[in-house]
Amino acid sequence: MEITKDMTIGEILVNKPEVAPILMEMGMHCLGCPASQGESLEQAAMVHGMNIDDLMGKIAALG
Repeated sequence: MEITKDMTIGEILVNKPEVAPILMEMGMHCLGCPASQGESLEQAAMVHGMNIDDLMGKIAALG
């Protein structure tokens, strides 16, 4: 499954749980909190001061 920046954190974790360590490494330590379940990856990156393109690159490297 291809991960897009418009997907919610909840969708990503259900469909590709191996992304969780990358999100944690990038500073998203609250993956289970209610806000993260409804936030898009792009929104979460913005809130955490991350570059979405860097984050997408790390996720894409998983294969």
